Amino acid sequence: MAKQPYRPQPVEKTGLHPRNAHRTRYDFAALTADSPELAEFVAPNAYGDVSIDFANPAAVKTLNRALLKQHYGVVGWDIPPDYLCPPIPGRADYLHYLADLLEHSTGGKLPRGADIRVLDIGVGANAIYPLIGHAAYGWSFVGSEVDATALANAQAILAANPRFAAAIELRLQTQPQQFFAGIVQPGEWFDLCMCNPPFHASLAEAGAGSQRKWKHLGKPAATAGGKPVLNFGGHGGELWCEGGEEAFICRMVAESAAMPTACYWFTSLVSKQTSLPGIYRALDEAGATDHYTIDMAQGQKHSRIVAWTFYDTRQRNAWAKMRSAK
Repeated sequence: MAKQPYRPQPVEKTGLHPRNAHRTRYDFAALTADSPELAEFVAPNAYGDVSIDFANPAAVKTLNRALLKQHYGVVGWDIPPDYLCPPIPGRADYLHYLADLLEHSTGGKLPRGADIRVLDIGVGANAIYPLIGHAAYGWSFVGSEVDATALANAQAILAANPRFAAAIELRLQTQPQQFFAGIVQPGEWFDLCMCNPPFHASLAEAGAGSQRKWKHLGKPAATAGGKPVLNFGGHGGELWCEGGEEAFICRMVAESAAMPTACYWFTSLVSKQTSLPGIYRALDEAGATDHYTIDMAQGQKHSRIVAWTFYDTRQRNAWAKMRSAK
């Protein structure tokens, strides 16, 4: 019987993955009981619902810390000022959809355990993907990062969480224009590679996007020193690169073709629908044997994952046999 193409299953109206722990409203009573420091930020909003001010970076960071503690067992999480404070539900969704991709690839076995190895390109100061991925599935991670300050902060988070530190290795990328060279060691391979690329093509574009977020939150545009304030933090390489996400991912695709067996599924988030045609052309030129686009949604925000592989049928069958046996 011919293998059927992968089709992600539809999710409920919230848009989040069915296994996502954040599909319902935040339980602020439970969160503040577990993390009392959150209480100062919790109050009724304009609709009479108990919430926080999501335009307040300190409130968002404190909520993240509480969510990571309650749902994933992470303690002492923090990020330096002006670094990206990631929305936990959306980050968890990426990981759950990658688990689905591996489940499909094994023929129906949800992959768990430290044997599953994941490379996170651009792990950031927050180390959010390895933390959630290990807590949810027990996977092992290598996180690469070009920013030494961000990497030091991620290392401090791991130092406070020995259970995670044993499963997560951090590596400094000393060649900023490279993705895999200098990070993937000779003979090393991964089941998955993931990446949350800088979406914007310039700092001005990133600032304009942040101003739209302020407007959506019902707040006046915020500035500091005449420059737009980024309401969820982030700077430099976290937010923008020359050519934006399309150019970034196309370079990643080209480099992945140079080491096609180092990873089964290479993947990246793609924020803009308009980036897809160029990415598909890059995949065709690189000789990818297969690729999927997986749609995701969180409220009004829509994004997607592009996944590609260079494995042929024999290699895929061998991988599936090995992973199913374990």
